[in-house]
Amino acid sequence: MINHWDELIQFQSAEYTQAYLKNRYKTAGYDDFSAKSYENCYAFMYYLEHGEAYYRQAIQAPVSIQPVLLFYGFVHLLKACLLSVDPLYPETTSVLAHGVTSRKKKKQNYRFGEDEVKIQKMGLCAHLANKMFQLGPLEGNKYSMQSLLMQIPELDTAFPHQKHFIFVEEKGGKYLLPSKVLDGFHMTAERFSNYLAEKMHGRLEGVGADEGGVSFSCGEFLPLPFRFHLFKKQFCFPFKMHKENDLPDILVHYLLLYNLSMISRYETEWWAELLKSRETSDFPAITLFLHTAMEKGPFLCLQFLTAKNE
Repeated sequence: MINHWDELIQFQSAEYTQAYLKNRYKTAGYDDFSAKSYENCYAFMYYLEHGEAYYRQAIQAPVSIQPVLLFYGFVHLLKACLLSVDPLYPETTSVLAHGVTSRKKKKQNYRFGEDEVKIQKMGLCAHLANKMFQLGPLEGNKYSMQSLLMQIPELDTAFPHQKHFIFVEEKGGKYLLPSKVLDGFHMTAERFSNYLAEKMHGRLEGVGADEGGVSFSCGEFLPLPFRFHLFKKQFCFPFKMHKENDLPDILVHYLLLYNLSMISRYETEWWAELLKSRETSDFPAITLFLHTAMEKGPFLCLQFLTAKNE
């Protein structure tokens, strides 16, 4: 089922990985790039190897323990990603904590979609947000599980009566967003074109707008707020404006997997009842997310590691 490991296998060569890290560190402007690439080479390889082991076990494991396996597998892949941009990782023990908190005691009639996570000042979450995505402080930011699930286009079938994304068409070497996207954002075509240009930091070319929609040219992989539907191999755009639209996919997956792993470990009664009774819409959303995370987690990390330095 998972084929991204075939592409990640290139990093299981010390010779290749050291050269890869050396180039990344040199491009980023680190003075001791050669020494650091040598020091970090095997840690990088072992992070990927250990992460893969967790994912392969998750495929065979019952759903009840999949969140734990997927979370720790994802964390190990993210540590490799961090090491590709931060040669000093982990510089202090403060970055080793998860960096996220959730409600310790679930309320009566608890619904997963209504639950929240809160980002802490220190820890892995804030560190990867800063080092991998150059995001400012996220301390204190809260995100509901529903708002995060809505950011994953592969979950479209879990919410059949809600439209969260519009698919992007490709015609003649250009991308086209249908005009109905303007209704969701309550913008004119001109205002929306300016909004896109601002969000994508000048990476758009040939932006045009008419009654058919908004057309533009860009690089091979569209940045946020666009997202990639892995199973349909197609880019899509959020149907409405939400603050979570600017949250990188890796952070969305990290926060969801963190909370699900905590629930799986510490809210055993609620978790078991969910899996058995399937009374609410939580079950299809969580199940489809876990299925998606098995494949998209490695894909997102591969995409990050192989992205061209700009």
